[in-house]
Amino acid sequence: MKQPYPRLPDFKYRQPKTMAEALDVLARHPEQSRPYAGGTDCFVQIRDRRYLPAYIVDLKGIPELAEIQFDEKTGLRIGATASMNSLMQHTQASAHYPVLMDSAREVAGYQLRTRATVVGNICNASPCGDTIGPCMVYAGVMHLVSKEGKRDVPLAEFFIGPGKTVMKTGEFAMRITLPVAPEGTQGSYKSIGRNKMGDLAIAAVTVLGYPDKNCTSGYRFKIALTAVAPTVILAEDAQVLLCEEKLDGSVIERAAQLCAEASKPITDIRGTAEYRKDMIRVLALRGLQETCEKLGLRL
Repeated sequence: MKQPYPRLPDFKYRQPKTMAEALDVLARHPEQSRPYAGGTDCFVQIRDRRYLPAYIVDLKGIPELAEIQFDEKTGLRIGATASMNSLMQHTQASAHYPVLMDSAREVAGYQLRTRATVVGNICNASPCGDTIGPCMVYAGVMHLVSKEGKRDVPLAEFFIGPGKTVMKTGEFAMRITLPVAPEGTQGSYKSIGRNKMGDLAIAAVTVLGYPDKNCTSGYRFKIALTAVAPTVILAEDAQVLLCEEKLDGSVIERAAQLCAEASKPITDIRGTAEYRKDMIRVLALRGLQETCEKLGLRL
């Protein structure tokens, strides 16, 4: 099919070297500026005229935004411009947050991941963003900054609709932080697309489980559902069931069904609503079974 827009529209390009310089550009042109981290979504959307910024602000020239740091007490810090490949090569991040690494591998191909970023993937706010679910179940917090100051937003409160977040005009994300996961945490990321490589998820389920003596089952689970609602959502009823019931095969199957019931998918060119809902049940069941096996549970 012929590309209706064979070239990008005109805009002014800025690559600030400091946070102060970036904030100044955004403050002087608040309604006309678009900050970006990797640009893998941004430039496609500009090409397709989904928005037409007068200024593009490339954050990759700010060294501190590319940092990835892990601390045994405070957890993981992922800078806004840290690429997915650099994150996947970070030894401590891979060891402590393996489910996030599994989801990052599902994002396009190796070449694109040299520019694509986790923070950008999240800020794009697509309901099928692969890294959003894992960051949600790991209790991620987005750190935002503007000329007015800084604020921290839990990821569970960050999204307000497809492609929409709580970020304000003149504001951008500096980093996301993930706290240290509870001791004994295990998890799984299961997704399905139209092909094995480089496709957006038709449906995906992230499962995280860890010992918790406050639960009747002895374990607490966090479950995120991707591509089956206006935003990535948590399967709260399934989480409660897995905490309050003694774990066995039938409870796991009931939890998977509750995940399907929590989903509100649509029918589009990539799949029907009915198919997505059924795949959520299947993926949730597989993810829960795999996580329980890793936890040493016999169902």
